[in-house]
Amino acid sequence: MYSHMMVGSNDLERSKKFYDGLFEKPARSDDKGRLLYGRKGALFMVSPPIDGAAATHGNGSTIGFSFDTPEEVDAWHVRGVEAGGTSIEDPPGIRSNALGKLYLAYLRDPDGNKLCAVHRPAQ
Repeated sequence: MYSHMMVGSNDLERSKKFYDGLFEKPARSDDKGRLLYGRKGALFMVSPPIDGAAATHGNGSTIGFSFDTPEEVDAWHVRGVEAGGTSIEDPPGIRSNALGKLYLAYLRDPDGNKLCAVHRPAQ
């Protein structure tokens, strides 16, 4: 649903290693050195903060990525942990909420940003 999302990083090289592993492809970089990853028309970017202050994660914020199958969610989660992320919350699996049943997995990236992989089965 979103067009783009950007998270801050205090160590772009560490973030590149993590996100290249998570997304299974190397980042492109723009003229400002930001890391860019594309998927299904959306853009995810990683950058040191423009104001020069330290990057911090958004407490209460979650960035969700859509996947076509539960197996893709599981593979995303494994890649993220192998690339230096931290598995958080419950293990990957089905959760129920107001939108119905979802297959979810959660990670924190090396800078503490909360990430979620989501598969929405047909209801």
